[in-house]
This record gives sequence, structure tokens and C-alpha cells, in this order.
Amino acid sequence: MAIELQTNKGLITIELEAQKAPKSVDNFTRYVKAGHYDNTVFHRVIDGFMIQGGGFPTRTPVNNEADNGLKNVIGTVAMARTNDPNSATSQFFINLVNNDFLDFRSKTPAGWGYTVFGKITAGMDVVNRIAKSRTGFVG
Repeated sequence: MAIELQTNKGLITIELEAQKAPKSVDNFTRYVKAGHYDNTVFHRVIDGFMIQGGGFPTRTPVNNEADNGLKNVIGTVAMARTNDPNSATSQFFINLVNNDFLDFRSKTPAGWGYTVFGKITAGMDVVNRIAKSRTGFVG
């Protein structure tokens, strides 16, 4: 299953990995269908690392599925979370480079990693344009 993310920089197509990350894909698609990501902002942009978007309000967190074999490599989409491995809600990030330190290593607080649930199949140029954007406070 693929979804299209329309941004002010262009269109991004994300192929979702429902077989390997069913809870995360279900969570993400429920937010999509509810219009949660309409007019969302990529509020955390770190060129050479990742771009992160999402927002509030959120629903109940989903369990971490980072032990699914998918890796945080360039162009993959993963769930953002707090230090609690099972705290992912609506925020997600797109890897701009291979970030293997974010991958699952063990079922310990420090080893859980971040659940990859999709990959960019079109629009990586758009992702890279977003990565070059300035962010900051307005108002």
C-alpha cells in the first residue's frame, strides 16, 4: 500500500510495509485518513540526518516493532518516539542517510531502536529540498 504526501515542496510517495510493521502502518494510516497530517510541518529538520513531522493531538502509543528486520537506511520512514521504546504516536521521520545506530539491537531500553514502517518510492528530491529548508520560531 502506498500513500502520497503532498508538501509545499512537492509530492512524496511512501510505500508502507504492512506485513513487517502492521501496528505502525495501521497507526499511521489512521492518522492519514483522519486528516491529521493535513498542513503539518516538518518541525525537526537536520540535514545529513533526518526530517521529522507529525503533531498533536495524538492517540494511544503503539508498541515498538523495530525488531521487524527493516533498517533505518536512506529514504526509509520510521516512527519517532521518546526514550520510552513504546511511545510512538503520530510523529514520523524520513532518514536522509543510513542511520544504523537507530536500528533494533536488543529488547532493552537502549537497544529497541526506531520502527521503520515504509520507504520513499518517489519524491526523495522533495525530501532533500525539505532537508535544506530553514526552520525556526515565527511570531
